[in-house]
Amino acid sequence: MTETFPSPSQSPRLSPTERSTVQRGKNRAVADRAVLHSILDAGLVCHLSTVVDGAPLVLPTGYGRDGDTLYLHGSTGARSLRTAAAGVEVCVAVTLVDGIVYARSVFHHSMNYRSAVIHGTAVPVTEPVAKIRALRALTDHMAPGSWEHARVPDAKELAATSVLALDLTEAAAKIRTGGPADDEEDIDAGAAWAGVLPLRQVWGAPEPCELLTGDFAVPAHVTARAVPARDR
Repeated sequence: MTETFPSPSQSPRLSPTERSTVQRGKNRAVADRAVLHSILDAGLVCHLSTVVDGAPLVLPTGYGRDGDTLYLHGSTGARSLRTAAAGVEVCVAVTLVDGIVYARSVFHHSMNYRSAVIHGTAVPVTEPVAKIRALRALTDHMAPGSWEHARVPDAKELAATSVLALDLTEAAAKIRTGGPADDEEDIDAGAAWAGVLPLRQVWGAPEPCELLTGDFAVPAHVTARAVPARDR
């Protein structure tokens, strides 16, 4: 599966720290910040890792990006967010699988992927204007156009929502593309099929809520993402 990535000359390069430096498969590390942004923008769910009560905890979490800030959000009752907000170090990962790589040997089977890992200390966003901006970034990431279409959060909902900001300074991006990396003897033997099975994520047709009343057409910001009938 062929992916198009921003040119390295188009944005500042990442400056890896000791813990954000790719150790395995260094040839797959990408130092261009625009590539990091593109991976984060293409994903929908990140995995937030922290330590809660002395034990590691990794949870899927909604996120959104505004420039070089990653916003995380959830219930104020979530232990993972409460712990992260207390100033402990966290790690956030986003992985996009683009295909399964079938090799001539099982050892060399792999995946084509794009991944991003961010280290740092998350900062609670509590100032009202900043919190609204962060929630809009989160909404625009998950469901573009919904901030203008749906009701915005009221005071009670804002109070029940925790928002954290994580700077993207300490981050790493890693990408694998192409076919299998088979040993020459396996290629010469030609004993098995080898190649890539691409994986593509597409949106389906919108499904109206069963409780929807009135003659509502599907909004343009929803149909813009939906798959045309001829492509389904």
